[in-house]
Amino acid sequence: MKSLIAVVFLSVVASLTPAVSMSEPTFDGVLVRFDQDAHPDLKGVVVLRDGHVVAERYYNGETPDSLHDIRSAGKSITSLLVGIAIDRKAVHGIDDSVAMYWPEAKGSPVGEVPLRDILTMRSGLAAFDEDPASPGNEDRMDDAADPLAFVLSVPRADQPGMRYRYNSVTAYTAGVVVAKATGRSLETFASTALFAPLGITRWHWASDASGYTKGQGNLSLTTRDLAKIGEMVRAGGVYKGRRIVSAAWLTDALSPKVSISDTDPYADGYGYFWYAKSQQINGQPVTVSFASGNGGNKIYIVPSRHMVVAITSSAYGKGYGQKRSEAILKAILAEPDSTWIKVAK
Repeated sequence: MKSLIAVVFLSVVASLTPAVSMSEPTFDGVLVRFDQDAHPDLKGVVVLRDGHVVAERYYNGETPDSLHDIRSAGKSITSLLVGIAIDRKAVHGIDDSVAMYWPEAKGSPVGEVPLRDILTMRSGLAAFDEDPASPGNEDRMDDAADPLAFVLSVPRADQPGMRYRYNSVTAYTAGVVVAKATGRSLETFASTALFAPLGITRWHWASDASGYTKGQGNLSLTTRDLAKIGEMVRAGGVYKGRRIVSAAWLTDALSPKVSISDTDPYADGYGYFWYAKSQQINGQPVTVSFASGNGGNKIYIVPSRHMVVAITSSAYGKGYGQKRSEAILKAILAEPDSTWIKVAK
């Protein structure tokens, strides 16, 4: 009789326990489909609904504790740090020139560029990562003995604000501006202003030969922590009741400033180092904002679904990585909305 009462009691307790724990994902049926993916470089997927984990799965030896290089998705984190620096009045605003915070840049092409055009990759610099011959190509910057001097030497190709050209020089520059304005390295500022409030205790953010944090990428996080950052953004800059970045900055940063659909098959527009795309799901448009890194590393934010999808992948330099991550997102969004509502409660 006592054992029967115990079973009933445990059943009642289980029925009252909300399925919100990071360690006990409640639904990952959609993600199981990717166990047999032809390429063994998918690492992890975490899906949040209203801040609750509704699906979580790891692949190819990855675990919840694995740090993963999210590559250029780190640019979107740099954008958040620019916003926090503005919130704290270390940076006055995005109409300021680079040289206002980086005095050594005065008189150079990059020094005259407004931060607004830095953040939208319309700096006018001769920097284009898709062209190995471009003077400001990322590989050239990475190989430079003095990356700071390298950036100052990149010539102008257009007037600022005229043309979008994807490059890492601008994101690196944004990181230097934050470091100069706050008097701390970008990583140190991120540690106290962003990671600590989110409860992120493990990460690695690479620095370059000049000793500056690489604001263009090379930030390593766990998939769960990547999802935390996405949830804070989805919630308008608040995490667990604490404001981390202003809602005004996030609205501005995620709002597309330039159309890029003619050059990028995975995005319609570009904001301040954040992308946007309208996905067609079951015949209906679903607006998605996202951070994106080489290999298919993503933070997808879907406001209409109250959802965040974080994906880590090491398909670096492989075109299928981006395609696969978008396929994962679409598979998740194609599920009946009631499914996610049910498991999130």
